[in-house]
Amino acid sequence: MDEVIADTLTEHLTRYNRDHKDQIIKSDLTGKSLWQVIPTDHHSALEMYLRTEGFFATLPIMPDSQRVLQAMQQKYEIFIASAAMELPTSFAAKFIWLERHFPFIPPSHIVFCGDKGILNADYLIDDNPRQFRRFKGEGILYSSPHNALITTYRRVENWLDVEKMFLS
Repeated sequence: MDEVIADTLTEHLTRYNRDHKDQIIKSDLTGKSLWQVIPTDHHSALEMYLRTEGFFATLPIMPDSQRVLQAMQQKYEIFIASAAMELPTSFAAKFIWLERHFPFIPPSHIVFCGDKGILNADYLIDDNPRQFRRFKGEGILYSSPHNALITTYRRVENWLDVEKMFLS
């Protein structure tokens, strides 16, 4: 979900730059996570954002994700998986966000887990290559600044690439 259909990074940058009078942009993060770029003494602020009740409820939607997923659903069985166990307080907000923005995905096709290797699927589109380690299908890397230097997986830059890959 995060950094694939929900633009978590933009929200993190917006809040961090506002609160710390900084001007970090996505290109500053090439090959690094936000945690690696900001001073260590500001890490608690990033953690606080994630634990703020409204953080996950207000995330921007990745462009074209709604349209492409709805079209893909005509041809494939689609599940949305989130490694939400890393932040259990996010369950309700993530579920509400999904209901609001992806109402065509039934609740039975939303999976909150810790390790996406438990999924039995042909493909997993994710921004975090760690999720591909135990996954039995094909991992497809969704581009994000932090994974820009990784070359070991098939990659999509955006949802238009996903559309070409699965619906052309």
